[in-house]
Amino acid sequence: MFELIVAGGWVMGPILGCSVIAVVIAVERFLALRPERVVPSQLLSQVWHWVHEEGITRKRLDELRGSSPLGQILATALGNIDHGREVMKDSVEETAAQVIHSLERFVGVLGTVTSIAPLLGLLGTVLGMIEAFSAIMAHGSGNAALLAGGISKALITTAAGLIVAIPALVCHRFFERRIDSLVVEMQERAVKLVDALHDERKLPAATRKRG
Repeated sequence: MFELIVAGGWVMGPILGCSVIAVVIAVERFLALRPERVVPSQLLSQVWHWVHEEGITRKRLDELRGSSPLGQILATALGNIDHGREVMKDSVEETAAQVIHSLERFVGVLGTVTSIAPLLGLLGTVLGMIEAFSAIMAHGSGNAALLAGGISKALITTAAGLIVAIPALVCHRFFERRIDSLVVEMQERAVKLVDALHDERKLPAATRKRG
């Protein structure tokens, strides 16, 4: 393996750097975008229990806001519970935009890697072919060793660029789809909470105490 890296020339360094970046981002985003972490299944029922049984205090709002991305959105909705439906929905949409931005963190970098890695491989290919043709011009076509060295560099860098880019592209598409599905689910639960709160018209004052 080391011999192949050396044979590929200096272009292999940036390609390896892209591979490290892709692996780190893929692992970090896979852990960060777990559905149970982003949209806990029992969170909405817990919030509903607070509203009807224990009351919404500032401490509970802070706890909810720090629990998960969904909790951050629901906390915003509850924090504007004394305002109208439209105000609550506007505040939820504003918070949701911030949450989406945090969910998409580093995914764009992963997409950039999918574009850069093949280009680096192509650059290595061009450099390798230049080396091969330079060897032909200097020593004639009879020196097979020099010709093979240039062609080998071209093939190695092309293959390395594709080996990095293809899995990175798969991960990029996977994370985009997961983010889209999580965003839809968060919006549905937030709207469900807002509508349910206003369907009840006015909550008892005890349930809206601030601690």
